[in-house]
Amino acid sequence: MHFRFENTVIKVNVPDEATLLSTVATRLANHQGFALATINLDHLVKLRTNATFRAAYAAQDLVVADGNPIVWLSYLAGKPVHLVPGSDMVIPLARLAADAGVKVALVGTTAHALDAAARQIEHEIPNVTIALKHAPPMGFDPAGAQATQLMQQMAALNIGLCLVALSAPKQEIFAARGRKTAPNVGFASIGAGLDFLSGDQSRAPSWMRDIAMEWLWRALSNPRRMIPRYFACAAILPAEVKNAISQR
Repeated sequence: MHFRFENTVIKVNVPDEATLLSTVATRLANHQGFALATINLDHLVKLRTNATFRAAYAAQDLVVADGNPIVWLSYLAGKPVHLVPGSDMVIPLARLAADAGVKVALVGTTAHALDAAARQIEHEIPNVTIALKHAPPMGFDPAGAQATQLMQQMAALNIGLCLVALSAPKQEIFAARGRKTAPNVGFASIGAGLDFLSGDQSRAPSWMRDIAMEWLWRALSNPRRMIPRYFACAAILPAEVKNAISQR
C-alpha cells in the first residue's frame, strides 16, 4: 500500500519479515547499500508537515510496517502487509551481517546504551564484528558536517550495516544522506531497538504486544511524551482509513 503527501508517495514495499531478511542478506552479500525505514502512525503525522522528512522517506529503499495500525490499513487497502517492528530487527539484521562477514556500526541513543546493546548483540551472535559505536551529541544534525564525517569513517572502516537509533525524523534523514555518502553501507532505522537491548527502556510484555496493546504500555510509561503523540495519531486515522479504502 502507499501514502500520498502532496507530490510525494511513500510505499510500504516489503510485505513481511522473511522478505526483508532475504533482501538484506542479498544486499549485504553483494556489498550493496540500502536504507530501511519502519513506518508507523507517528511517522505519518510528521510526514504531513515536514518536507525534509518526506524527501528522506522517498529515498528509502525498503519500507516495512512498524505498527499494527499500518497493518490494519493495508488490509483495508486490499494490499496486506505484516508487522515488522524495527526494534525486533536488531538481532536478525546483525546476524545477517555476521553471516555475510561484514562489520556493524551502532549509531544513536547514548554511549551507555550502545555499550550495553553491543554486549548483548555479541552475546547472542558471537561471530558479529561491531567496529563502530557512536552516540551523537545533543543537537546532532543528521544532514550536517558531523554526519558526513561519521559516514566517511564508516566507509573507511568498511562497515556493511549501520543500525541507526536516532528516532524519527533524524534517523531516516541520516539514512537517506548515507545512501549518497556511503553507498556500500546498509542503514537500518530501528528506533528504540538498542535501548530495549541495553535495558535503558523497558519493552511491553509479549502478551501486550500480541494483542496490539504496546501503545498503552508506552503511554503509561511516559505519558507526558506519548499521550499527545497518540492523540495526534488518532486524529489522522479517519483520513488514512479513507485513503486505504480508495486503494482497493
